[in-house]
Amino acid sequence: MSVPIIRDLAQLREMTTTWRRAGDVIGVVPTMGALHDGHLSLVAAAKARADRVIVTIFVNPKQFNNPEDLANYPRTEEDDARKLARFEVDAIWAPDGDTMYPPGFSTNVSVAGLTDVLCGAHRPGHFDGVATVVTKLFRQTAADLAFFGEKDFQQLQVVRRLSRDLDLGVEVVGCPTIREIDGLAMSSRNLLLSDRARVKAPRLHEVMEVIATGLAAGDSMQTLVPPALKALENADFLKVDYLELRSCDTLSLLDRPTEPARLLAAAHLAGVRLIDNIDVPQIG
Repeated sequence: MSVPIIRDLAQLREMTTTWRRAGDVIGVVPTMGALHDGHLSLVAAAKARADRVIVTIFVNPKQFNNPEDLANYPRTEEDDARKLARFEVDAIWAPDGDTMYPPGFSTNVSVAGLTDVLCGAHRPGHFDGVATVVTKLFRQTAADLAFFGEKDFQQLQVVRRLSRDLDLGVEVVGCPTIREIDGLAMSSRNLLLSDRARVKAPRLHEVMEVIATGLAAGDSMQTLVPPALKALENADFLKVDYLELRSCDTLSLLDRPTEPARLLAAAHLAGVRLIDNIDVPQIG
């Protein structure tokens, strides 16, 4: 079974209007393509909860700070469609740039508070681009449910706040991070790693697990982070944007997990920016 690839907004709206009249629950899985098992786990979650499932594929230029990064982002639509066929999704929404941002487009959606730390601090405007495109995708697909991976934990929290604050009526469902057998979080960017870098990439997750163990034993981030940074340097992670413990709800900075917390990291390996996060049990 092939999945219809929709590029015309009027055609998409005709399809979703028919579904809504039938009382179907619509689930959407927003992606930028280059689908891996992490994305497909979101599709499986959507199929389990929704009557109709739309997967969106759009490489959003508004969330890239570096034009070279945008140009190098993997684009594998034909392969993506083959992977989605076995899940029997109802449609792939794959608009072009002019459909999403027609001439004269001048609206920007911004979520304050959650976006000025972590990736937001290192990628100015990134989450405005995410919030803007997600708002459009939610409206275009008439979604009731939207499925996002916890690997991009900050993004997940931003989208949840966005949907709540703007009364979009979309339940944002967070799904667990899917990892390779060596612990590396699955990401489309992993395709950009050289063979040598791919062997070293799991070190990021290993270092984070060491920190989590130390926090559970009562140690503080202040004492745990310096040796962790040294371990990453030894593994050829030449730049670490952040390695921080944050509140799950507010993303405020913590030294110990005295409330529900998440350990989050972003680091550069051989020119590829990798992100990861793990849940840290609350103590005290």
